[in-house]
Amino acid sequence: MTTITADLVKQLRDMTGAGMMECKKALAEAHGDLQQAVDVLRKAGIARAEKRADRAASQGRVESYVHDNRIGVLVEVNCETDFVARTDDFKRLCKDLAMQVAAAGADYVRREEVPAERIEREKDIYAEQVRKEGKPAAIVDKIVAGKLDKFFGEVCLLEQPFIKDDKVKVGDLVRETSSRTGENVVVRRFVRFRLGAE
Repeated sequence: MTTITADLVKQLRDMTGAGMMECKKALAEAHGDLQQAVDVLRKAGIARAEKRADRAASQGRVESYVHDNRIGVLVEVNCETDFVARTDDFKRLCKDLAMQVAAAGADYVRREEVPAERIEREKDIYAEQVRKEGKPAAIVDKIVAGKLDKFFGEVCLLEQPFIKDDKVKVGDLVRETSSRTGENVVVRRFVRFRLGAE
C-alpha cells in the first residue's frame, strides 16, 4: 500500500487545479505515481466534460487577436454562465484559440462542418495518389481514411495540434477547460482576415 502524503496531494493539485479529494483518489488509483495520477484526472475530467456536452452554452466571449497588423481573428467561445466567461482560465482559452486560428488558419471548427463535396473531392484525390503509388487495392481505403484524418487535422480547428504544445489537440484543450470550469465549453465560430486576401 503506497502512502499518499499531503505534499504529494498538494503537488498534484498545483499541477492540475483539481480538488484535494480528487487528487487523493487519483494518487491512490495511480499508486502514488504523480504523472499517472495526472492522466487519471485528465481522463475523469474529459469523461465528465463529455456528459456536459448537451447542456446549453449561451454565455461566453468573443475574443479578438491581431498579428502584425496583417492577420486579424474573431472567435466566439461559449460556456453556460457569465461567471465562468469572466474567469482567467476561460479568457486564456479564448485568447489561445484566437492565436491558434491566426497561426494555423483552420477553415472549419469541427469535421462535421466540412462540406460533403469537399470530403469526396479529397477522397478521390487521395485514392488516385495511392493507386499511382501501386499500393494493393485491399489497403487503398485504409490509406485514404488515414490521409482524410490528416486533412481534418489541418482544416478543422478542434483537430489541429495546439500551437503552444503540439502533443495536445485543440479539442483536448477545450475539453480540459470544460473539465476545470465544470461547464459545457463550445467553440461556436471564428473568422480570420488576412490583409489583401479575398
